[in-house]
Amino acid sequence: MILDTVAAVLKEKDKSKLVCVAPSGSVADAVRTMIDENIGAVLVLDGQKLVGIFTERDVMVRVVGAQRDPATTLVSEVMTTAVRSVEHTSRANDALQLMSDRHHRHLPVLENGQVRGLVSIGDLTRWAIRSQQEQFDMALLAVKQMGMSNRRG
Repeated sequence: MILDTVAAVLKEKDKSKLVCVAPSGSVADAVRTMIDENIGAVLVLDGQKLVGIFTERDVMVRVVGAQRDPATTLVSEVMTTAVRSVEHTSRANDALQLMSDRHHRHLPVLENGQVRGLVSIGDLTRWAIRSQQEQFDMALLAVKQMGMSNRRG
């Protein structure tokens, strides 16, 4: 598990459906999509091209905090455009480190420049916990086996 790729994490996700909005959509529609899907961010695609990400933080800071009308504000006006992403072949550990270092909660996953999915800090944290548990279980089993082989009988 320690060498798992981000693609493996995506494959295990409960919600593997890619949820995106257009940059020309309203903030109100994007927020409705986020509520309906119970997610904290949507990718913003212009056709097949990733042009941004729209997050709960964008709503709070750039819409609510700026007292903008969600019904008339376009996603393109308030989305995050400096989007960091990882390739699907990237190690999950590296993605988790990037998210931790940069304080990102969501990270698009690309394959040959095309969006393949989105991982959250929760997805990667669950992966890390499961990976550590597996390593612990394997170490414990090895210790038990060593103990059994040292018995005299």
